[in-house]
Amino acid sequence: MQICKQLDSNMKKDIKITMPEQVALIINTLNEAGFEACVVGGCVRDSIMGRVPDDWDITTSADPLEVKKLFRRTVDTGIKHGTVTVMFGKIGYEVTTYRIDGEYEDNRHPKEVIFTKSLAEDLKRRDFTINAMAYHPKEGLVDLFDGVGDLERKCIRCVGCPEERFSEDALRMMRCVRFSAQFGYTIEEKTKQAIRKLAGNLRSVSAERIRVELVKLLTSDHPDYLQEAWELGITKIVLPEFDACMGTPQNNPHHCYSVGEHTLKSLKAVRADKVLRLTMLLHDIGKPLTKTTDEMGKDHFKKHPKESAKLAKNILQRLKFDNDTLRRVCRLVEYHDWSIDLKDNLRISTVRRLIAEIGEEAFPDMFEVNRADLLAQSMHLREEKQAKQKRLEDMYHEIQERKECLSLKDLAVNGRDLLEKGLRPGREIGEILQRMLSDVLEDPAHNEKKYLLNNLKQYL
Repeated sequence: MQICKQLDSNMKKDIKITMPEQVALIINTLNEAGFEACVVGGCVRDSIMGRVPDDWDITTSADPLEVKKLFRRTVDTGIKHGTVTVMFGKIGYEVTTYRIDGEYEDNRHPKEVIFTKSLAEDLKRRDFTINAMAYHPKEGLVDLFDGVGDLERKCIRCVGCPEERFSEDALRMMRCVRFSAQFGYTIEEKTKQAIRKLAGNLRSVSAERIRVELVKLLTSDHPDYLQEAWELGITKIVLPEFDACMGTPQNNPHHCYSVGEHTLKSLKAVRADKVLRLTMLLHDIGKPLTKTTDEMGKDHFKKHPKESAKLAKNILQRLKFDNDTLRRVCRLVEYHDWSIDLKDNLRISTVRRLIAEIGEEAFPDMFEVNRADLLAQSMHLREEKQAKQKRLEDMYHEIQERKECLSLKDLAVNGRDLLEKGLRPGREIGEILQRMLSDVLEDPAHNEKKYLLNNLKQYL
């Protein structure tokens, strides 16, 4: 091993990392063949922080073909860029040759990759100091850029010149805020300045990449760090609708924050589920477009849930979200204010109809959305609102316990039954079933096949 000789002043032998047996085997195999090898990047950072790494990346002085010769099963994951995956059964570990990235032409990808025998050169190209550390089980930790110090300071700082790092790969700016949110760290000032200057380069990054980073930020322990993305000019490029929310005050007794600030508070108030966090991000996204102010200076946002659902669909499609996520989020956004107009003397049949309209799958999530929304509002009538929500939840659980019919699939009669009664196939069959369902939602006792068919005339 030459690492210790090359980088002796930057070795920290007092830091010990426990790695999987197969990872140690890969490193030992490469070492015994005369090559340098160590784990690098996020797995080193997470281990030092006491977190469990998601994966283990290995870097080596061996080129890809040399790596392939040493192991029985390998996959050419990204051999052009120096990466080979070594397989142990169904588990794979990426092994990447030390490299120097060539000139970047699209703010995302280098034109070429040059292999090198220098670990130091490889570490220089990485994004942040906390991600630019390597570790060898015998030689110890290689920390050229004081990544350990930044972990202790709880700081995200670029390796070398921030403007160079962000010019090479614009997505690193979103990763910077995302790491800050995941770990609760601050961003070093020069790194911030570079983001403010270069945020516009995010226009060249694919929607898919933006989506991945946004979801990781939103589902972190600090989703409200989205505010930092706004302050640094990132959301202006990737989510301009949020900037409009940050600039929309709410002069209304029910609110004490701007629309954007309310959104940030609500993100913190809901559990770290992708659909729920996206719902809170987008639930009021239509308010800037629906805002009116009356003669008393009071702001109103009539029909904003439908406008928000419309905008949410556009945003989620723009960011290439899957159809299931889009459907679930838009449904929750559209109905997030459903309890506002309900009367205090609420009938349980009304709740059954709401469940049927919103969907049984979405209804439990709706309660979480309601609670988060309420906790991000002013204290005005909060106890009354919470009491109403409690009554609604109690009614919902009562309906669930009795296993009452809430959809056509639970109706005692189906289309085949109607055909056997002599009705002709067509749209009328569906309309009759819907009228039967409406009757059953009003009175669950009517969900009997005999009753529905004997009273068929009233549904025609």
